[in-house]
Amino acid sequence: MVTIRDDHDVHRVILPCSLDSDDWNPKTIAPIEVIDGQHRLWAFDQTTLDGGFELPVVAFVGLDLSWQAYLFYTINIKPKKINPSLAFDLYPLLRTETWLEKIEGPKVYRESRAQEIVDILWSRSESPWHRRINMLGEPGHRGLMVTQAGWVRSLLASFVKRWDGRRAPGGLFGGAVGNDLPVLPWTLEQQAAFLIFLGRRLRAAVEGATHRWMSLLRQRSPDGEDHGDPAFVGRHNLLNQDQGLRAFLQVSNDICYVAVRHWLHEELVSVSTDPDEARDVAFALRHFEKNQELGAYIDPLTHALATFDWRSSDAPGLTSDERLRRSAFRGSGGYRVLREALLRHIIDDDDNIVGMDAAQVLQMLGVDE
Repeated sequence: MVTIRDDHDVHRVILPCSLDSDDWNPKTIAPIEVIDGQHRLWAFDQTTLDGGFELPVVAFVGLDLSWQAYLFYTINIKPKKINPSLAFDLYPLLRTETWLEKIEGPKVYRESRAQEIVDILWSRSESPWHRRINMLGEPGHRGLMVTQAGWVRSLLASFVKRWDGRRAPGGLFGGAVGNDLPVLPWTLEQQAAFLIFLGRRLRAAVEGATHRWMSLLRQRSPDGEDHGDPAFVGRHNLLNQDQGLRAFLQVSNDICYVAVRHWLHEELVSVSTDPDEARDVAFALRHFEKNQELGAYIDPLTHALATFDWRSSDAPGLTSDERLRRSAFRGSGGYRVLREALLRHIIDDDDNIVGMDAAQVLQMLGVDE
């Protein structure tokens, strides 16, 4: 019942007369919706103003939901510094739109995949990060120190990173460009299950160890503060902070990337031809857990990762030298420093194939041991 009339050099939006009544309400949804700018519109509501005022708008007719989401994204997320964790929930609306590739390129699809993986890691009870991700980026959540946006950025810098043909390792879930390594046919559920598998093995390795730094964190953490082992999820633990999470994901991805010749092949992810099973996180996780060849490689890797001293610079009980060394992990440059320190630790801790692969990663990164 809303029409647009061409009135010579002006187009007029014609609304039904009944809209002027005080008791009018839409039966289902309103015929016209404001995607952005409602605050300017509300400024005129129930207010008597002298004179005439022009309120410029851009109007669309018949705009579908994915286009609405994309407009909100381009208006609010790209040019402005608002909380990005709130924005990633829009990506599932955009992931199937082929027209978007011409506008945004493949980055939005990698971001969408990363966001979907994070959602599975947060929601699945099998995950060591179950309910431990700050999905909305809200401050003040004890034990939820890494936001959804932090997780997405870390995945984009590691497992979901595109292969670009340069020396640096590509992402295990990324697409290859000018590279002769195989591109594995991962489903979303298999990718999430692989990260859950890695996280569970790392958590088990940490919980089964009694290194001095672990004991100090366990002794100084109040009972029940983080509802888990403080050596894995504590507030003074880098694994529960953006810098440490990024290093864990990057190093795990990098070493698995160069280990393709050992155990990483198409049969690893071809767990089933049944579409339901291929889309089942629990089924894929059981497949990875039962794969002895995979476990024989991942176990030494997660053991070496677990023996690294993950205490943050604000952890109680640090000596002055320990606190000074950890201060290098802070800031934007800390990502690279922590990544390299973790790789060197694996080389020193593990003298078998995992240590050799870590040395190859350092070489690919152009870092001298």
